[in-house]
Amino acid sequence: MIQTNNLKKFYGGNAVLNIQSLTISDGESFGLVGNNGAGKTTFFRLILDLIEATEGEVLIDGEKVALRDDWKKIIASYLDESFLIDFLTPEEFFSFSGKTYGMSDGDIAIFLETMQDFFNGEIIGTGKLIRDLSKGNQKKVGIASALLPNPKILILDEPFTALDPSSQIRLKRILNQLQATNQTTMLISSHDLNHVTEVCKRTVVLEKGLVVRDIQTDSETLKELESYFAV
Repeated sequence: MIQTNNLKKFYGGNAVLNIQSLTISDGESFGLVGNNGAGKTTFFRLILDLIEATEGEVLIDGEKVALRDDWKKIIASYLDESFLIDFLTPEEFFSFSGKTYGMSDGDIAIFLETMQDFFNGEIIGTGKLIRDLSKGNQKKVGIASALLPNPKILILDEPFTALDPSSQIRLKRILNQLQATNQTTMLISSHDLNHVTEVCKRTVVLEKGLVVRDIQTDSETLKELESYFAV
């Protein structure tokens, strides 16, 4: 379970995030939407202890994440290209990532085989460094590295951006399967309302750092979100 208490982040005296209380239950698929500057990435970075909160705290399974490492073994994430080691090949990066979670070469190879449809022949065996891949294929490497350890908690920031339509559909299938078979706790942000409502059973809307909607996804959720953002 992820909990936030009076979580605030200020830059230059301006509040970019102000969430009084929010709980994400084990096994929940949690979607986060909002316009640019709403605070989505800041929220994820605070959960991952990549930045320091101005006030408040984040807890995972009842323990504060700030300045602690024990929670890191159950969580994996991909927010942007800074999470990649771009002077490695994808194979080298997957090996490095897997080893940090204690995975064997055999386990890594088995996982990569399951990702071949998503990779579409453009990632493994190309001989390219990650920095020489297209933005979409770099995104695939980052997402796959987050999926690699089969984490209890998965955080993905704008995972559908830069992916072609076929890859978007394949990724949604992967995420929905994780929910159905592993009950993975997923936190997904996206500017695409359709993608969020297709993979997340709960959708939270951020506006200027504040939670302004908290919706259990149903057949009317997409229309409600489109109506909200059309104003």
